[in-house]
Amino acid sequence: MNSNKPAEPKTLDVQGIVKRATELNDFGHLLEHVPYAKFIGMKVERFGDELIFKLPAKDDNIGNPILPAIHGGVIAGFMEMSAIVQLMVFMQTAKVPKVVDFSIDYLRAGLHKDSFAECRITRQGRRVANVNINCWQTNRKQLIATARAHFLID
Repeated sequence: MNSNKPAEPKTLDVQGIVKRATELNDFGHLLEHVPYAKFIGMKVERFGDELIFKLPAKDDNIGNPILPAIHGGVIAGFMEMSAIVQLMVFMQTAKVPKVVDFSIDYLRAGLHKDSFAECRITRQGRRVANVNINCWQTNRKQLIATARAHFLID
């Protein structure tokens, strides 16, 4: 008898993916499992204990074709995703952290060129982590946006 039960959803081994990416020192392996990161073209490089995230210039990410400038939602999504990956890598989480709150300040237009982000975990408790994220383009001291995020890491 053929049952029409829906297939069980496939669960990702998040901890295994993060562990493998760390072993390979290739965090692109981690981003390959995140559809939004692939869609916007997000990349990540590790320099010692620091991760630098990259949002390559991409026509599909343009929000204002006159300037042209990156859509603010793409910048926010890039920064939020950067914070999530930062937590996953440095906390070796078994689950993807859940966003509790995300607050962003846009400081200048993100022009149509490569953008970069760095994250700093400012507080990490048993259940909640706070992350500061800075985003820039050509000069690390001339930020295009800064954000604060709180995540449930349980």
